[in-house]
Amino acid sequence: MVSHVAPDILVLQGVDYDAELRTLTALREVIGTVGWRFPHVFALPPNTGVQTGLDMNGDGRLGGPADAQGYGRFRGADGMAILSKWPIILSEVQDHSDLLWRALPRADLPKRDGTPFPSEAAQASQRLSSVGHWVVPIAHPDGVVTIMAFAAGPPVFDGPEDRNGLRNADEIRFWQVYLGGEFGAPPKSRFVIAGNANLDPDNGEGRRDAIADLIRDPSLQDPLRDAGPTVDWPEPTPGDLRVSYVLPSADWTVENAGVFWPREGARDHDLLVYDETAASRHRLVWVDIGF
Repeated sequence: MVSHVAPDILVLQGVDYDAELRTLTALREVIGTVGWRFPHVFALPPNTGVQTGLDMNGDGRLGGPADAQGYGRFRGADGMAILSKWPIILSEVQDHSDLLWRALPRADLPKRDGTPFPSEAAQASQRLSSVGHWVVPIAHPDGVVTIMAFAAGPPVFDGPEDRNGLRNADEIRFWQVYLGGEFGAPPKSRFVIAGNANLDPDNGEGRRDAIADLIRDPSLQDPLRDAGPTVDWPEPTPGDLRVSYVLPSADWTVENAGVFWPREGARDHDLLVYDETAASRHRLVWVDIGF
């Protein structure tokens, strides 16, 4: 599918991380055998599987996958990665993955019976990012393209305190806080938010206003607002939803956009930014943009 869509920048999710990027490099080589090559690969350690030593989900047990900073059965499970036709400007990469959830301005933290859930100690340790929040500049020949990549946790699998729903909403809201300048100077132009928000603005569970507010932000454009679902989950619950997003900044010229399902035909591309949750029910989301 990658060679068929032919992206210039590919944001992948669900790729296990290792320190030498051997998994990612091997994946890059496999993609290359079908005719589409990415000279540059990038990944950072995700929060998945990073154990805290605390009970992070309130089940009274320690050391489970939900007691990590991000759900994961081992450290580095289901991380993110970027493959690029052009060099990554490593000296200017920003990694916000270690930001504590409660350090996010106006964070909405879970409570049960009026007290922090699952505990004050857990909230003092809990990072915001389930996987990561990255700001990655890429040196395109016509100018810098900044990719803002993330993967929010699902807003379900919790209790009445809505811990996962609240965290999912704040993971999405992070980008508006960042673009508002509350974590230093954001890119002034030519950026793209790409990732799996795990949230549909109109259907399904979760605090849908979080993603609706992001895609309506005046600094962004949403060329896929009428493209339909991006994931094929079993029905009746949750069913097909829009959960993956590629949101270019308002100063881009959008040539075309779509959600790639296997039955669709090939398209011509200028500069293509593409997000895929690999080896899953999630579909290939692409936007064709030009300077």
